[in-house]
Amino acid sequence: MEVHNTAPRNRTLKIKENEREELKKKLITLSSLEQGEQASLSFFMNRTINANLMQALPFLPDSFADLIIIDPPYNLTKNFNGSTFNARSDELYDEYLSEWFPLVCKKLKPNGSLYICGDWKCTSSLQRAVEKELTVLNRITWQREKGRGAKSNWKNSMEDIWFAVKNKDDYYFDVESVKLKRKVIAPYKVNGKPKDWEQTEDGNYRITYPSNFWDDISVPFWSMPENTDHPTQKSEKLYAKLILASSKPGDIIFDPFLGSGTASVTARKLGRNYIGIEMNEEYCLLAEKRLMLAENDKSIQGYSDGVFWERNSGK
Repeated sequence: MEVHNTAPRNRTLKIKENEREELKKKLITLSSLEQGEQASLSFFMNRTINANLMQALPFLPDSFADLIIIDPPYNLTKNFNGSTFNARSDELYDEYLSEWFPLVCKKLKPNGSLYICGDWKCTSSLQRAVEKELTVLNRITWQREKGRGAKSNWKNSMEDIWFAVKNKDDYYFDVESVKLKRKVIAPYKVNGKPKDWEQTEDGNYRITYPSNFWDDISVPFWSMPENTDHPTQKSEKLYAKLILASSKPGDIIFDPFLGSGTASVTARKLGRNYIGIEMNEEYCLLAEKRLMLAENDKSIQGYSDGVFWERNSGK
Protein backbone atom coordinates (compact mmCIF):
# COMPACT_ATOMS: atom_id res chain seq x y z
CA MET A 1 0.00 0.00 0.00
CA GLU A 2 1.16 3.55 -0.70
CA VAL A 3 2.49 5.29 2.39
CA HIS A 4 2.39 9.07 2.78
CA ASN A 5 4.36 11.55 4.90
CA THR A 6 7.77 10.22 3.88
CA ALA A 7 10.87 12.39 3.69
CA PRO A 8 11.31 14.22 0.35
CA ARG A 9 14.52 12.28 -0.43
CA ASN A 10 13.00 8.92 0.47
CA ARG A 11 13.05 6.91 -2.77
CA THR A 12 11.66 3.66 -1.32
CA LEU A 13 9.60 1.99 -4.02
CA LYS A 14 5.85 1.72 -3.37
CA ILE A 15 2.90 0.18 -5.20
CA LYS A 16 0.27 2.74 -6.10
CA GLU A 17 -3.35 1.63 -6.05
CA ASN A 18 -3.81 2.40 -9.75
CA GLU A 19 -0.87 0.07 -10.57
CA ARG A 20 -1.93 -2.90 -8.51
CA GLU A 21 -4.31 -4.71 -10.89
CA GLU A 22 -2.04 -4.39 -13.92
CA LEU A 23 0.93 -5.73 -11.96
CA LYS A 24 -1.17 -8.66 -10.69
CA LYS A 25 -1.86 -9.72 -14.28
CA LYS A 26 1.85 -10.36 -14.79
CA LEU A 27 2.03 -12.98 -12.02
CA ILE A 28 1.74 -16.73 -12.34
CA THR A 29 -0.54 -17.93 -9.54
CA LEU A 30 -0.99 -21.34 -7.99
CA SER A 31 -4.51 -21.55 -9.39
CA SER A 32 -3.22 -21.05 -12.94
CA LEU A 33 -0.64 -23.78 -12.36
CA GLU A 34 -3.23 -26.19 -11.03
CA GLN A 35 -5.49 -25.50 -14.00
CA GLY A 36 -2.73 -26.70 -16.28
CA GLU A 37 -2.19 -23.45 -18.14
CA GLN A 38 1.56 -23.94 -18.31
CA ALA A 39 2.92 -25.82 -21.30
CA SER A 40 6.70 -25.84 -20.99
CA LEU A 41 9.66 -24.06 -19.46
CA SER A 42 8.98 -21.13 -21.78
CA PHE A 43 5.75 -20.48 -19.89
CA PHE A 44 7.74 -19.69 -16.74
CA MET A 45 10.56 -17.80 -18.43
CA ASN A 46 11.01 -14.26 -17.11
CA ARG A 47 8.00 -14.61 -14.83
CA THR A 48 7.24 -14.32 -11.12
CA ILE A 49 5.36 -17.22 -9.51
CA ASN A 50 3.17 -16.07 -6.62
CA ALA A 51 2.86 -19.31 -4.65
CA ASN A 52 4.24 -21.34 -1.79
CA LEU A 53 7.61 -22.84 -2.74
CA MET A 54 6.64 -26.44 -2.01
CA GLN A 55 3.47 -26.11 -4.05
CA ALA A 56 5.15 -24.42 -7.01
CA LEU A 57 8.33 -26.50 -7.35
CA PRO A 58 6.69 -29.64 -8.80
CA PHE A 59 5.48 -27.61 -11.80
CA LEU A 60 9.01 -26.61 -12.77
CA PRO A 61 11.12 -29.10 -14.74
CA ASP A 62 14.28 -30.53 -13.23
CA SER A 63 17.73 -29.35 -14.39
CA PHE A 64 16.57 -26.06 -15.94
CA ALA A 65 18.58 -23.45 -13.98
CA ASP A 66 22.12 -22.38 -14.83
CA LEU A 67 22.37 -20.48 -11.56
CA ILE A 68 20.31 -20.62 -8.38
CA ILE A 69 20.48 -17.81 -5.82
CA ILE A 70 18.75 -18.46 -2.49
CA ASP A 71 18.09 -15.98 0.30
CA PRO A 72 15.95 -18.07 2.66
CA PRO A 73 14.58 -16.97 6.04
CA TYR A 74 17.49 -16.98 8.48
CA ASN A 75 17.03 -18.64 11.84
CA LEU A 76 15.56 -15.45 13.28
CA THR A 77 12.05 -14.35 14.18
CA LYS A 78 11.14 -11.99 11.34
CA ASN A 79 7.87 -10.56 10.04
CA PHE A 80 7.56 -10.68 6.26
CA ASN A 81 4.56 -8.47 5.53
CA GLY A 82 2.28 -10.32 7.94
CA SER A 83 3.85 -13.78 7.67
CA THR A 84 6.20 -14.46 10.56
CA PHE A 85 9.12 -16.88 10.41
CA ASN A 86 9.97 -17.96 13.95
CA ALA A 87 13.44 -18.72 15.26
CA ARG A 88 13.94 -22.35 16.26
CA SER A 89 16.60 -24.74 17.51
CA ASP A 90 19.48 -25.66 15.19
CA GLU A 91 18.01 -29.13 14.82
CA LEU A 92 14.63 -27.81 13.74
CA TYR A 93 16.23 -25.33 11.36
CA ASP A 94 18.22 -28.20 9.82
CA GLU A 95 14.93 -30.04 9.40
CA TYR A 96 13.36 -26.97 7.78
CA LEU A 97 16.19 -26.80 5.23
CA SER A 98 15.91 -30.52 4.49
CA GLU A 99 12.27 -30.09 3.51
CA TRP A 100 12.98 -27.91 0.48
CA PHE A 101 16.71 -27.57 -0.28
CA PRO A 102 17.19 -31.00 -1.94
CA LEU A 103 14.15 -30.32 -4.12
CA VAL A 104 15.55 -26.95 -5.21
CA CYS A 105 18.89 -28.57 -6.08
CA LYS A 106 17.09 -30.84 -8.54
CA LYS A 107 16.29 -27.74 -10.61
CA LEU A 108 20.00 -27.03 -11.15
CA LYS A 109 21.70 -28.06 -14.40
CA PRO A 110 24.54 -30.62 -14.13
CA ASN A 111 27.08 -27.83 -14.71
CA GLY A 112 25.17 -25.23 -12.72
CA SER A 113 26.14 -23.18 -9.67
CA LEU A 114 24.27 -22.27 -6.50
CA TYR A 115 24.65 -19.52 -3.91
CA ILE A 116 22.79 -19.48 -0.60
CA CYS A 117 22.80 -16.60 1.88
CA GLY A 118 22.90 -16.70 5.67
CA ASP A 119 24.17 -15.07 8.83
CA TRP A 120 26.45 -16.31 11.61
CA LYS A 121 23.60 -18.01 13.43
CA CYS A 122 22.42 -20.22 10.58
CA THR A 123 25.54 -20.55 8.43
CA SER A 124 26.58 -23.90 9.93
CA SER A 125 23.13 -25.31 9.14
CA LEU A 126 23.43 -24.02 5.58
CA GLN A 127 26.84 -25.66 5.17
CA ARG A 128 25.48 -29.00 6.37
CA ALA A 129 22.51 -28.79 4.01
CA VAL A 130 24.59 -27.79 0.98
CA GLU A 131 27.28 -30.43 1.51
CA LYS A 132 24.66 -33.18 1.40
CA GLU A 133 23.63 -32.21 -2.13
CA LEU A 134 26.48 -30.31 -3.80
CA THR A 135 30.21 -29.58 -3.66
CA VAL A 136 31.05 -26.46 -1.67
CA LEU A 137 33.73 -24.37 -3.37
CA ASN A 138 33.86 -21.35 -1.09
CA ARG A 139 32.20 -19.22 1.56
CA ILE A 140 31.89 -15.54 0.76
CA THR A 141 31.63 -13.16 3.70
CA TRP A 142 30.34 -9.67 3.04
CA GLN A 143 30.31 -6.68 5.33
CA ARG A 144 26.88 -5.29 6.10
CA GLU A 145 27.53 -1.76 7.32
CA LYS A 146 24.02 -1.40 8.72
CA GLY A 147 23.10 -2.97 12.04
CA ARG A 148 22.36 -2.21 15.64
CA GLY A 149 25.13 -1.76 18.15
CA ALA A 150 25.38 -4.15 21.08
CA LYS A 151 26.55 -3.45 24.63
CA SER A 152 27.12 -7.05 25.71
CA ASN A 153 28.26 -8.56 22.39
CA TRP A 154 29.95 -7.67 19.11
CA LYS A 155 27.82 -5.81 16.59
CA ASN A 156 26.59 -8.20 13.92
CA SER A 157 27.80 -6.70 10.63
CA MET A 158 28.74 -9.70 8.47
CA GLU A 159 26.81 -12.23 6.39
CA ASP A 160 27.83 -15.34 4.46
CA ILE A 161 27.08 -16.68 1.00
CA TRP A 162 27.92 -20.33 0.35
CA PHE A 163 29.09 -21.09 -3.20
CA ALA A 164 28.51 -24.63 -4.46
CA VAL A 165 28.30 -26.58 -7.71
CA LYS A 166 26.97 -29.92 -8.91
CA ASN A 167 30.19 -30.86 -10.69
CA LYS A 168 33.47 -29.40 -9.44
CA ASP A 169 35.09 -30.31 -12.76
CA ASP A 170 32.47 -28.65 -14.94
CA TYR A 171 31.04 -25.27 -13.96
CA TYR A 172 31.19 -21.71 -15.27
CA PHE A 173 33.12 -18.98 -13.51
CA ASP A 174 34.20 -15.66 -15.06
CA VAL A 175 36.53 -13.88 -12.66
CA GLU A 176 37.31 -11.15 -15.20
CA SER A 177 33.72 -9.87 -14.99
CA VAL A 178 33.82 -9.20 -11.24
CA LYS A 179 36.97 -7.19 -10.74
CA LEU A 180 36.99 -4.41 -8.16
CA LYS A 181 38.27 -0.87 -8.68
CA ARG A 182 40.01 0.36 -5.53
CA LYS A 183 41.74 3.59 -4.63
CA VAL A 184 45.49 3.29 -4.23
CA ILE A 185 46.50 4.73 -0.87
CA ALA A 186 50.27 4.39 -1.26
CA PRO A 187 51.08 4.45 -5.00
CA TYR A 188 54.16 2.39 -5.91
CA LYS A 189 56.21 3.26 -8.99
CA VAL A 190 58.92 1.47 -10.95
CA ASN A 191 61.20 3.65 -13.07
CA GLY A 192 58.85 6.54 -12.37
CA LYS A 193 55.78 4.72 -13.76
CA PRO A 194 52.75 3.36 -11.85
CA LYS A 195 53.03 -0.36 -11.04
CA ASP A 196 49.71 -2.22 -11.23
CA TRP A 197 47.64 0.97 -10.90
CA GLU A 198 46.54 3.89 -13.04
CA GLN A 199 46.65 7.62 -12.48
CA THR A 200 43.45 9.50 -13.40
CA GLU A 201 41.97 12.94 -12.87
CA ASP A 202 39.71 11.45 -10.19
CA GLY A 203 42.55 9.79 -8.31
CA ASN A 204 44.78 6.73 -8.35
CA TYR A 205 43.09 3.34 -8.83
CA ARG A 206 43.98 -0.32 -9.06
CA ILE A 207 41.84 -3.00 -10.71
CA THR A 208 41.97 -6.05 -8.42
CA TYR A 209 40.76 -9.61 -8.52
CA PRO A 210 37.93 -10.37 -6.09
CA SER A 211 38.42 -12.28 -2.86
CA ASN A 212 35.84 -14.08 -0.75
CA PHE A 213 35.59 -11.06 1.58
CA TRP A 214 33.48 -8.20 0.21
CA ASP A 215 33.58 -4.81 1.92
CA ASP A 216 32.06 -2.80 -0.93
CA ILE A 217 28.36 -3.67 -0.49
CA SER A 218 25.70 -1.18 0.60
CA VAL A 219 22.51 -2.58 2.07
CA PRO A 220 19.54 -0.92 0.30
CA PHE A 221 18.29 2.06 2.27
CA TRP A 222 15.68 4.78 1.89
CA SER A 223 17.58 7.09 -0.49
CA MET A 224 18.35 4.30 -2.99
CA PRO A 225 15.83 3.80 -5.83
CA GLU A 226 16.07 0.01 -5.54
CA ASN A 227 14.94 0.09 -1.89
CA THR A 228 11.63 -1.50 -0.87
CA ASP A 229 9.94 -2.25 2.45
CA HIS A 230 11.14 -5.88 2.36
CA PRO A 231 12.96 -6.37 5.70
CA THR A 232 15.89 -8.44 4.37
CA GLN A 233 16.34 -7.09 0.84
CA LYS A 234 19.68 -7.83 -0.81
CA SER A 235 21.31 -5.22 -3.04
CA GLU A 236 21.50 -5.43 -6.81
CA LYS A 237 25.27 -4.94 -6.58
CA LEU A 238 25.62 -8.00 -4.35
CA TYR A 239 23.64 -10.20 -6.73
CA ALA A 240 25.33 -8.71 -9.80
CA LYS A 241 28.61 -10.21 -8.61
CA LEU A 242 27.07 -13.66 -8.32
CA ILE A 243 25.29 -13.44 -11.67
CA LEU A 244 28.24 -12.09 -13.64
CA ALA A 245 30.68 -14.60 -12.17
CA SER A 246 28.52 -17.70 -12.48
CA SER A 247 26.31 -17.24 -15.54
CA LYS A 248 26.50 -16.20 -19.17
CA PRO A 249 24.18 -13.83 -21.04
CA GLY A 250 20.95 -15.67 -21.83
CA ASP A 251 21.34 -18.15 -18.95
CA ILE A 252 18.47 -18.84 -16.56
CA ILE A 253 18.67 -17.51 -13.00
CA PHE A 254 16.29 -19.12 -10.48
CA ASP A 255 15.41 -17.65 -7.08
CA PRO A 256 12.99 -19.74 -4.99
CA PHE A 257 12.66 -17.04 -2.29
CA LEU A 258 12.39 -14.02 -4.57
CA GLY A 259 11.25 -11.45 -2.01
CA SER A 260 10.96 -8.04 -3.66
CA GLY A 261 12.75 -9.24 -6.77
CA THR A 262 16.46 -8.42 -6.58
CA ALA A 263 17.61 -11.60 -8.36
CA SER A 264 15.14 -11.21 -11.23
CA VAL A 265 15.74 -7.47 -11.63
CA THR A 266 19.52 -7.85 -11.64
CA ALA A 267 19.28 -10.76 -14.07
CA ARG A 268 17.22 -8.63 -16.45
CA LYS A 269 19.64 -5.71 -16.21
CA LEU A 270 22.55 -8.03 -17.02
CA GLY A 271 20.91 -9.80 -19.96
CA ARG A 272 19.97 -13.06 -18.26
CA ASN A 273 16.63 -14.86 -18.03
CA TYR A 274 14.97 -15.40 -14.68
CA ILE A 275 12.31 -17.34 -12.80
CA GLY A 276 11.31 -16.43 -9.26
CA ILE A 277 8.98 -17.87 -6.65
CA GLU A 278 7.54 -15.72 -3.86
CA MET A 279 4.55 -16.51 -1.65
CA ASN A 280 3.72 -12.93 -0.62
CA GLU A 281 1.69 -11.06 -3.23
CA GLU A 282 2.86 -7.60 -2.16
CA TYR A 283 6.50 -8.55 -2.64
CA CYS A 284 5.64 -10.08 -6.03
CA LEU A 285 4.08 -6.79 -7.09
CA LEU A 286 7.17 -4.89 -5.97
CA ALA A 287 9.29 -7.29 -8.01
CA GLU A 288 7.13 -6.70 -11.08
CA LYS A 289 7.30 -2.94 -10.69
CA ARG A 290 11.08 -3.09 -10.37
CA LEU A 291 11.24 -5.31 -13.46
CA MET A 292 9.14 -2.82 -15.36
CA LEU A 293 11.45 0.03 -14.35
CA ALA A 294 14.49 -2.08 -15.32
CA GLU A 295 13.33 -2.16 -18.92
CA ASN A 296 14.51 1.44 -19.28
CA ASP A 297 17.12 1.67 -16.54
CA LYS A 298 19.89 -0.93 -16.59
CA SER A 299 22.08 0.84 -14.03
CA ILE A 300 23.30 -0.98 -10.93
CA GLN A 301 24.54 1.22 -8.12
CA GLY A 302 28.22 0.53 -7.48
CA TYR A 303 28.83 -1.19 -10.84
CA SER A 304 29.87 0.76 -13.93
CA ASP A 305 32.46 0.67 -16.71
CA GLY A 306 32.62 -3.12 -16.31
CA VAL A 307 33.98 -3.04 -12.75
CA PHE A 308 32.69 -2.90 -9.20
CA TRP A 309 33.56 0.26 -7.31
CA GLU A 310 34.29 0.69 -3.63
CA ARG A 311 31.41 1.59 -1.35
CA ASN A 312 30.58 5.30 -1.20
CA SER A 313 32.63 5.99 -4.32
CA GLY A 314 29.74 7.84 -5.97
CA LYS A 315 29.42 5.21 -8.71
